[in-house]
Amino acid sequence: MTPDLAVIILTYNESMHLARAMDSVKGIATEVFVIDSGSTDDTVRIATERGAQVLYHPFVNQAKQFQWAMDNAPLATSWVLRLDADEIIEPDLSREIAAKLPQLPNEVTGINLKRKHIFMDRWVRHGGRYPLLMLRVFRRGKGRVEDRWMDEHITVTDGRTVTFEGGFADHNLNDLTYFTDKHNKYATREAIEVLNHRLQLFARDETLNSGSASVQASFKRWAKERVYNRIPFTLSATLYFLWRYIFQLGFLDGRSGLVYHFLQGYWYRFLVGTKVMELERAIAHLSDKAEICAELSRHTGHKLVALTAAPDGRGNTTSLG
Repeated sequence: MTPDLAVIILTYNESMHLARAMDSVKGIATEVFVIDSGSTDDTVRIATERGAQVLYHPFVNQAKQFQWAMDNAPLATSWVLRLDADEIIEPDLSREIAAKLPQLPNEVTGINLKRKHIFMDRWVRHGGRYPLLMLRVFRRGKGRVEDRWMDEHITVTDGRTVTFEGGFADHNLNDLTYFTDKHNKYATREAIEVLNHRLQLFARDETLNSGSASVQASFKRWAKERVYNRIPFTLSATLYFLWRYIFQLGFLDGRSGLVYHFLQGYWYRFLVGTKVMELERAIAHLSDKAEICAELSRHTGHKLVALTAAPDGRGNTTSLG
C-alpha cells in the first residue's frame, strides 16, 4: 500500500536526473511536486509526463525555495519528503518507508535518512562522509527549513525523530566542471553565512539542535561555527583535509576518493576562507550594517538587507535574496 507521502523536488535544468529521482519514489509517493525555477531543457516535460504537479517560483536559494514549496504547494498528505533531483531513494529504503511510515506513533514527527555520496560513479565510504544523517521526511505542519544561505537543514517544531536504515544516494551525473562551478557558488553563499555570524548583519536561524534534527547535524554545525571558523582558514582547511583523508580513512576511497576529498574537503574549504577574506577587505571601511549589506550584495550578486529594529526593539527584516 502506498504511504501517505508527498515528495517535493526542486529543479532547474535537471533533465539528466529527474526521471531517475521520480522513478525511485514511484512506489511510495502519493503525489510529487516539482518546483521549477525556469528550466530551459526537458525538465518540465519529464515531470509532467511522470505525473508530477509542476509549480514555478524564481530561485533565491535552496532554503527559500523549499519553504515556498511547503507554504504554497497544495499538500494533502500526512508526510512530506524532500528529495533533490540528483538523489535516489534506493529499493530497500523504499520498502522500509512503505512498511514503517504508517506504523509510526504520533510523537514521531521526523525521519533522518542515511545519505551516501556517489562521486565519479564510486561510493565515498570514508572520510566521515557516510553516513550523513539528514532529516528529509517529516509530518506535514511539523517541519520547516532553516532560513540560511548555506547548509540549511530541515527541522521539526516538536516531537521526536527516528532514523531509517535504507539506502539514500546523492549521485550527480555531471562532470567536474559542473562540480567545481557549483561549489564555487556554494562558497560565496557560505562566506555570507560566516560574515553574518561574525557581524550579525541579519537574522540567523538557530533552530537546528539534536532534538529538531539529528545529533550528528547539530554537532557538525556547532563544530564548524564555534571551532573551525575561528581558526585561520590557511590552517583549518589543511587540518580538516588531513583529518578526513588520514584519520577518517579517506585514503581507502582510492584515486577518485582522493579527488573528492581534496576538492570538497580542502579546495572548497580554502575557497570559502578566501572569499571571507576578500569580502572582509571590501567592507573594512564600513561600519553601518545597511552599507555593509549593500557592499556585500554588490560583490556577491545576492541581495542582502540588514536587520532593522522594529518598534518593539526586535529585528523585523532579514536577507531577501
